[in-house]
Amino acid sequence: MHETPWACPILFKDHSATELHAQLASLGVTARLARRLQAAVLRGGATELPRALPEVPRRLLERVGAATAIPRLTLLDKAVSPTDGFAKYLFRGTGAEPFETVRIPLLHRPEDPKYVVCVSSQVGCALGCVFCATGRMGFKRNLATWEIVDQVMQVRDDSPHPVRGVVFMGMGEPLLNYERVMRAAEILAEPCGLAIDGKAITISTVGVVPMIRRYTAERRPYRLVVSLTSAISAQRRELLPIEDTHPLPELMDAIREHHAATGKRITLAWTLLSGINTRPEDARALAELTAGLPIRLDLIDVNDATGQFQPPSRAELDAFRDALSAEVGMPVARRYSGGQDIHGGCGMLAGKVVP
Repeated sequence: MHETPWACPILFKDHSATELHAQLASLGVTARLARRLQAAVLRGGATELPRALPEVPRRLLERVGAATAIPRLTLLDKAVSPTDGFAKYLFRGTGAEPFETVRIPLLHRPEDPKYVVCVSSQVGCALGCVFCATGRMGFKRNLATWEIVDQVMQVRDDSPHPVRGVVFMGMGEPLLNYERVMRAAEILAEPCGLAIDGKAITISTVGVVPMIRRYTAERRPYRLVVSLTSAISAQRRELLPIEDTHPLPELMDAIREHHAATGKRITLAWTLLSGINTRPEDARALAELTAGLPIRLDLIDVNDATGQFQPPSRAELDAFRDALSAEVGMPVARRYSGGQDIHGGCGMLAGKVVP
């Protein structure tokens, strides 16, 4: 292996097994061997290639080793919430700027304890949603595919229960790092990779319409979630500046196209902002915007460390849910955003050392 792996042209964790085979075929690597090596690194967690494999010449493994490297993120910090067990990890990859990952415990079924990993796809974000700590950072850089995959691997290796799902809801807008995110999802799902069911991988976006249409055209098998937060254009523009670029009518056309192509109920995320988007007129506007479209609405309490935005009171939330039930008549779920005491809740990731 090279002593300076970042300079290597072929990185494990950065390519699917099919891509590895294409790049290493000239060395004599078969498709089967590419899958075996991929499994050794990703499923087995190897930090270097095997020196010997049954039915594989040693010199072939040496040639592959000389042409490849296995990169690894540096763990800078970790904190676990004593309140709900959410864990936040602070990593550094090839760039100077750190980024964060959150481990979400799903331990309510004693017979099937597991985790979901909330991964970052960028350092910072260019879209500037006003209630989001990552958005306030501005955009720094896109993460490489291997930097996304290794977030999941390191959390898996640090966990007493298996990782069964991945959500692209950490730092950054996944659809603005489309190629790397989709490749990471493929690696996470492939049987010789991390073998996570494609249906358990969620891609979240605030509404990058051209990339939603591309995602639909490519018939990706993952779950798509669109962060809507307001069904009133003027209000959404104040909260999510992307409304200026891709306004609600254009976004909803893309969402309806996705439903028509997949036949799946569309999941819309709604960040709850007390006194702003929890009124009866907000429910009515959503009903009008989504008329005839089967949706599921995920309600998420805002987590704003600055205190500028607050989640609704219990009474306000109940009134809004009643209005949604009356106006929209579709499934409504309240998504628990844990780890707030370690700044690991939705919208709180800022690439800082854990407080």
